Order: sequence, then structure tokens, then C-alpha cells
Amino acid sequence: MKLTFNGGVKAVTGANYLLESDQTKILIDCGLHQGGKFSERQNWDDFPYSPKDIKAVFITHSHIDHIGLLPKLYREGFRGTVYSTTPCKEFSRVLLNDSQHILEMEAKRSKKPILYEEEDIVGLMKLWKGGKYHKPITVDNFTVTFYSAGHILGSSIIYIEADGKRIVFSGDLGNSPAPLIGYKEELPETDYCLIESTYGDRIHEDIAERKDIIENMIENVVRSGGTLMIPAFAMERSQQLLYVIHELMHEGRVPKIPVFLDSPLAIKLTEIYKRHRSYFSEDVIAQIKPDDPIFSFPGLKKTLTTMESKAINEVDPPKIIIAGSGMMHAGRILHHLKRHLPDPNSILLIVGFQAKGSLGRQLFDGKKKVRIHGQDVEAHCRIKAIGGYSAHADQPQLMDWLRPQRKKLKKVFVVQGEEKASAVLRDKIKDELVITASIPQKGITYDII
Repeated sequence: MKLTFNGGVKAVTGANYLLESDQTKILIDCGLHQGGKFSERQNWDDFPYSPKDIKAVFITHSHIDHIGLLPKLYREGFRGTVYSTTPCKEFSRVLLNDSQHILEMEAKRSKKPILYEEEDIVGLMKLWKGGKYHKPITVDNFTVTFYSAGHILGSSIIYIEADGKRIVFSGDLGNSPAPLIGYKEELPETDYCLIESTYGDRIHEDIAERKDIIENMIENVVRSGGTLMIPAFAMERSQQLLYVIHELMHEGRVPKIPVFLDSPLAIKLTEIYKRHRSYFSEDVIAQIKPDDPIFSFPGLKKTLTTMESKAINEVDPPKIIIAGSGMMHAGRILHHLKRHLPDPNSILLIVGFQAKGSLGRQLFDGKKKVRIHGQDVEAHCRIKAIGGYSAHADQPQLMDWLRPQRKKLKKVFVVQGEEKASAVLRDKIKDELVITASIPQKGITYDII
């Protein structure tokens, strides 16, 4: 086998890995580059391979930095098969349509050609097959099996056998146990492994404390009469937050104040969650009845239209607003930030990774004045970040996942992290587990021998 890294190295986004065996070429993920103008310009670069030559694409999960360039791949000639879990396929259809509109606006603003159109997404989805965990798929020399990554609903660790060798692509590994989907599965016995490193240099708060932190933030805005803003990724994070806030209110731990899910995309994705309860953790399945409205509770308002979103301003605080986007680079959260960042009684709660160059990263780093919609906005509200609510495993979890296979692994490639985080994790793997580990170079082909 030969492995080429065409993205997802020294950066969190843009996962794109090419595997070759004899004349067969497959991809693992085909993601969009995100997190700043330099990074995003790469989306318009030519693929370093012919899309027509790709026999199949295997998808770890439905986040845009792992699927966002699939329609472009189709537009430029790919006619193979895309494989993922069934929930991943359903989520991807919705997320790609949403991304297409954003990319089209960006292309017009930057005077660039459009990356793809809606008809490319339609064509792509006709090639997409949804499947289940633990059911092997054969494509010529390759045998591919999905395992649960515990990251988002339907997310996968991808295990590939070919030419007598075994290689694992971690995708994004979950911060286990995730509130809804439970634990990631153990690393299968393998020769080589690509491991993500988004939080390779960090340790999250105690996972048991995250519910307490949400409780404290709600209590604080109730006392101050402010607004709790939570920029959240439409996929998984929004649903986790709704689940936990519902629990807190149901248990009487916080007052029942208005809660707004102000994200059309999150609302659509939540409906898909309802159809795939079998992917929830055993504990959650045991707790909820078949007719239990797990993502609906008194005081929750889902604001689908623009008029409904604007009407949030007419509701007096205290209140909670969950809105996209998670890194605050676009979406309805920007309007709420303009209104509430200057308010010392309000709180901005950051519950996800903030890439370099994003507005969220600026606020996370303590910047007191930011640009939103061409205006300077001062940040006087309290800003709190919770690493424990990240959907990514932290350094100890990443190490624990690798540890059982340390005597079998020939090499670990550290990917999908900013360079510093990747370097810290690489050194930790080499020093503590005594495994050969490296940060691969983009565009370089490695022999899997």
C-alpha cells in the first residue's frame, strides 16, 4: 500500500488521505479547509490526483472539514462509491447543502469560480451508500470496516486491510463518554495508525464537571439578568446542550428560563437525531421512552425563520441562546454577539475548538475589541470556555486509546491538529509508548510495508 497525505496535516481541517494498492485508489475523507483566508483559499486548488481515478471514498464522519470537498470531487469526474454509516450519510446531505450556499457567497465575494452547485450534491448522493458498524466492505484489494469513534452520531474509526497490512484512520475521536452516544471503541489491532491531535497538547476539565459548569453559567445569568450565548456547532454540540439543559431544568437544578435554538441547520439535524436513537448510548436509550421528546421541553423555542430569530431580541433576559456557527465566523451568532458582547451582565460560553484566524479564537484569546459585520464591537461580557464539552478527545484519552496496541504498532502518523498540538502529542507517543511517530508532510507519499 501507498499512503499520501493531501490534507489534514499541521492543520485541524481539510482531511484528505489517498490509499493505493496495485491500480486501485481510495480516499479516506475529502474535507474542506477552514479557519482563515489562507486556509480557505486551498479549497480552490486542484486535487493532486485525478478524481476520475478514485474507486471509492470512505467517510469518518459528516463534519464539513471531512466531507466538504466531495461535491467538488464529483464535479471534476469522480463516479465511484462513497461509504459511511447511515446517519453520516443523512447528516452529510443537509450539511453539504448548507455549505454550498456559504461557499457560493464566498466565491462571489472573492471573485472566484464556484466550487460546486446543488446538482453536484444531488449526483454525489446517488453514489453514497450508508451502512453499519462492524460490517466489512470490500473494494478490490481493500477490506474496510467502520467502528464507532464516539465523536458525533454515526462517526467512525476506519480500519483497512490490504496487501497483508492493516491501517487505522482515527477520524475525530470522541471525548468519551459523550452525553448522547457514549464511548469510542478501542483501537483495533493494527500495523499503522493515523491519529487526530486537535487537543494533542491539552487536558480537558473533568468530564463529570461539564454539567456543573453549564448549571453555574445559567445561574449566573439568572442572577445578573443577562443573556447566555453559546456558539455551537449545529452537529452534535447543539443536541448535547439541549439534552443537558433539559436535564438541569427537569431536575430543578436551574430555573426554567427561555432557551432558543437559533440555527436552522441545527434544527434540521436534530430531526435526523430523532430517527437514529439506536445510535445513542445504552444509558440514554434506557432513560428515554420511545415517545419521549428528548430534544423538546417547556421554554425551548426553535427559531427556524429570520423573523423568529429577530424576535429573540424582544424577549427580556435572562435567556439562553444556542446559535451557529461554532467558531463564530458566520451564522446567526454574529448578530447576538453584536448585541450582547458589550453587556457585562451577559456570558459568552465557548464549548468547542476555535481555529486560528476565527472570531471565536480572537475572543478566546482575550481580545477586547473585534470586527463583526464591518463594525468594531467591544467585549465586556464574561467569556468562559469549557474544554470538557469538546467533541474531541484530549491528550490523555488519545494516549489511552493507543496504549493497548503499543507493542503491535509499527508507526503512528499524527494528523488533524495545529502544528504545536501535533508535535506535543508526537513526542508524548514516542517517549511514553515507545512507538515510532511522526507528523507527515503534505503531498508526500509513504510506503505501508
